[in-house]
Amino acid sequence: MRKVVSDLLEEEEGINVVDKARNGADALRKVEKHTPDVITLDVEMPKMDGLEFLERLMARRPIPVVMLSSVTTKQSKTTIKALELGAFDFITKPSGSISLDIDKVQEELIQKVRLAADSKVRKKIKRQVKVDQEKKASRVSVTRQKRKGRAKTGKQKLVVIGSSTGGPRSLKEVVTALPANLNAAVLIVQHMPAGFTKSLAQRLDKLSALNVKEAEEGDQLQAGQVLVAPGDYHLLIKKNKVKLSKSEKIHNVRPAIDKTIASVVQEYQEEVVGVLLTGMGKDGAKGLGLIKEFGGQTIAQDEKTSVVYGMPKVAYEAGVVDSVKPIYQIGEEIVKKVEG
Repeated sequence: MRKVVSDLLEEEEGINVVDKARNGADALRKVEKHTPDVITLDVEMPKMDGLEFLERLMARRPIPVVMLSSVTTKQSKTTIKALELGAFDFITKPSGSISLDIDKVQEELIQKVRLAADSKVRKKIKRQVKVDQEKKASRVSVTRQKRKGRAKTGKQKLVVIGSSTGGPRSLKEVVTALPANLNAAVLIVQHMPAGFTKSLAQRLDKLSALNVKEAEEGDQLQAGQVLVAPGDYHLLIKKNKVKLSKSEKIHNVRPAIDKTIASVVQEYQEEVVGVLLTGMGKDGAKGLGLIKEFGGQTIAQDEKTSVVYGMPKVAYEAGVVDSVKPIYQIGEEIVKKVEG
């Protein structure tokens, strides 16, 4: 499989494969020797698996990493953890083995390797020590109170969060900062294929004070609950209930952020808070514009903390962003806009 991937990349003009590694331990030694611009990484490897390698790499010498992952429950969960640790993006192995029908992923592999080479990868952002200590001390009580959190009285707001490349790590930062008694329902539209969004929702649910689940047809919006758009479905809201759609892709993606926002603005109007996080492309900018038209509020992640400053940049340059914040302040900003 290493040879197949290597040959595919070598065929592409401007890409040079400097070496191949048998496992994570071998890769760490070769990273020091070659200092590559991008690394492709399998989830499962002998001696040192992909997660351990990635954690050590990001702590020592952050380099953009594109993961190779099968669409299995085990590997999708591991892939989500890898993205949280700082992996740039991932591609799925068709048929469980990339060597059987590699042509199906060749274009995606090359595109993401090129994008990764131009991306900004940093060590995990460290908050102030006091904030970390408070969060650690409250972790147990947050978990216990999770199902008991009650929303404040008053009209319920709706928060729509859109993200793409680099999104899982940013979503973890944002969602874990939201309180159990948030007086708003939350919708998340993450550009991700089918089979991975459920693992993303389960991971966020485990870490968050809010209830997080992959959205299903007929789910009703409730304050304090987070619904994640399932991969390959547009997430729409009609009469406060979820409607899933396989209508044509928008901006070449499904789910699309713009599609979700368009379905909620007329019903929720000024009660919508739109949030646009890291990602390539322009999905979400038109949606934030609609939110502004109907009197709602908008937030975008800043360039410094974005893995890819694409979607937030397009929205900012279009003049439809009220607040630009680093990722570690967006959760707090959402709470302010919901309560204010």
